Amino acid sequence: MTNEEFQKIILEEIRALRGEVVELKQGQTRLEQRQTKLEEGQKHLEIGQEEIKKDLKAVIEQTVGLTEFRQEANEKLDILIEENDIIKEINGRHEVDIRRLKRRII
Repeated sequence: MTNEEFQKIILEEIRALRGEVVELKQGQTRLEQRQTKLEEGQKHLEIGQEEIKKDLKAVIEQTVGLTEFRQEANEKLDILIEENDIIKEINGRHEVDIRRLKRRII
């Protein structure tokens, strides 16, 4: 192999290596762009997650309020049912008294 042939082979290899370096740089640029997009997407997800946490906290607070309201309503309903039973008993006694009085009149 002559010196010129050797230099030609070396030059071809250097050109090939330069092409590969350019491809690597382009790949690195694309990779960085994709990484930037991923980081931006992650920021959006984190913001969304914080909003979900706030909404969930509000739902929990509302649920607590509704649970307390339900408990109060049930307690009042129980009182009304008990008082209704008492009124029925009183009404029943009055009915008996009225009938007894009617019998005495007749």
